[in-house]
Amino acid sequence: MGSQTLARLGIRTHHQPCAACRMLRRRCDSNCILAPYFPGDEPDKFAGVHKVFGASNVIKLIQMVEETNREDAVKALVYEARARLRDPVYGSTGTIFQLQKMVQDLKLQLKSTNARVLELQQQKDQLLGIFMNVDHLDVLSSVDHGPSFSLDYEDSMASNLVIGKPH
Repeated sequence: MGSQTLARLGIRTHHQPCAACRMLRRRCDSNCILAPYFPGDEPDKFAGVHKVFGASNVIKLIQMVEETNREDAVKALVYEARARLRDPVYGSTGTIFQLQKMVQDLKLQLKSTNARVLELQQQKDQLLGIFMNVDHLDVLSSVDHGPSFSLDYEDSMASNLVIGKPH
């Protein structure tokens, strides 16, 4: 059970200060609104949010959001703060633009690859057509030469010797 759950049950526990209260050097009591979202073992999480938004603004934002949505709101604040520290001008918008550019480039690459696949399929179909015509010609040539026609090498060499053709 968490310390807040135990506190609600009336069981006293030693409350570890959250990262926010540690950074702000204030006493962290069991009613701290920041404690559930900024545990003491994750000081960097609050440090970035505090640097970008300020502690009082974070508290106001958390209080404005319904309790069921607060965890998601804090995750969004942490994400935006990290993005803003990485890219002070564009923040998460810069990441969005970068990802949109990647999607655009990948769509072009996919289009090019699909065109190449189509080209290769057409080449394959042409080659199959040529081979089918060659097989068809072989069948026709065996019909034209009668039953004695053979593609066997030895038979071919023997017939050339009888006719007197050099091999």
